[in-house]
Amino acid sequence: MSLRSFFSKLSLLLSAIFAFVVSPAFAQTAALGPAVPDLENILVLDLSTGGRVTIQMFPIDAPAHVERIKTLTRQGFYNNVIFHRVIDGFMAQTGDPKGTGQGGSELPDLKAEFNRIPHLRGTVSMARTNEPDTANSQFFICFQPRFNLDNKYTVFGRVTSGMQFVDAIERGEPPLNPAKVLQASIAADNVPPPAFAPPPEQAPAAEATITVDPLSAG
Repeated sequence: MSLRSFFSKLSLLLSAIFAFVVSPAFAQTAALGPAVPDLENILVLDLSTGGRVTIQMFPIDAPAHVERIKTLTRQGFYNNVIFHRVIDGFMAQTGDPKGTGQGGSELPDLKAEFNRIPHLRGTVSMARTNEPDTANSQFFICFQPRFNLDNKYTVFGRVTSGMQFVDAIERGEPPLNPAKVLQASIAADNVPPPAFAPPPEQAPAAEATITVDPLSAG
């Protein structure tokens, strides 16, 4: 057998072995198909600004906070709760049934679960007082990146669709005509959206002084 013939046969053999080893992996990948959305960890907010906002929650990074949001949502806690503190270029805050920034649920406060997820546009994070372990029910949605909040507030989710309805929330502390969460639900529960009314026209937002702490203040 010539050297050229030997290498030719060796090449064919190695190709056959490679195809045998790799083909099950390809078949398994094809069988899996596209990733299935984790509906149990998607928060849905139907806003009075005219549409539905979906938020992917992060149970691995903030398990207790995600569980709290899911519990309160399924209790109907967030339904008809206003955005009581809305600062242009910063964030929109809700989750206080009193609408003053001083209220919360009857459940105990949560221990902080600070993580490395940055506060980007659309990030959803828990509000608290100056003490780290005081998050309860209030949360805020960032209009713009606010990296000075990283590792100081517990990020538990991020808006994946409907951010335009967050952008339309009226600004103010409190707003003159506050937007509200008409209905909150978990995607796995397949709650249909309400009939949305057209949002009212808004005057241009005035320039505001941005403050960080406490994010639960009214």
